[in-house]
Amino acid sequence: MKTALATAFAALTLATGAQASSLKACAVPPVVTPAPAEVPPADEIHANVPIAAYLLALFWSPEACRAGIPESDKVIQCQNNHFGFTVHGLWPNGPDKVHPRYCRPSPPMSPATVKANLCMTPSPWLLQHEWQAHGTCNWDSPEAYFKKAQKVRKGLNVPDLALVGETMTAGEIRDAFLRRNRGMTREGLNVRVKEGRLTEVWVCLDLKFKPAACRGGNGAPDALPVRVTPRG
Repeated sequence: MKTALATAFAALTLATGAQASSLKACAVPPVVTPAPAEVPPADEIHANVPIAAYLLALFWSPEACRAGIPESDKVIQCQNNHFGFTVHGLWPNGPDKVHPRYCRPSPPMSPATVKANLCMTPSPWLLQHEWQAHGTCNWDSPEAYFKKAQKVRKGLNVPDLALVGETMTAGEIRDAFLRRNRGMTREGLNVRVKEGRLTEVWVCLDLKFKPAACRGGNGAPDALPVRVTPRG
């Protein structure tokens, strides 16, 4: 009995460790092709909106792959790796419902920059989009933007919901984050659900990148049952 318990605990520790180190430990193609520069929609350009807060958006990658969302990379994200949470983006938020976006044009990123960040955001297209749509509003280069996103992500102890179960409440998803992150509050987590399935968790931050209450609501209420797509 003790041996079985020890084995289970070791497996849990190993899985948690693999999740924590996933920014570096993933299968990356030897040759990476950057996405082309994005042409922003005219009605989404908000270059002069002041920054009032930040938000780190985390995709639940198994659901992104199951649903075939355009942001996911079918090979890197959905075939060659089995991610839990990945970084959708680090977003500067404005003081109300309009947020800084597409603050200046930018050419495609270098292959080296794309490759260096694929274990965090496993999609060349999404990396280019996040830099242009959000990074250009506060950072001088994509390298500086993704360095900050990496730092913020590494500062969080992100749970692997695959170790918990396929059906949870939104409150249990919040609890999984709160147990691992001192200073985080329920009001600082926005749980995103579509058609009854977990899609993302948004971690809200203040201007110093510390946990803060979300300015735009908290998404799904605690009592809502949520399906958590298992990792493949």
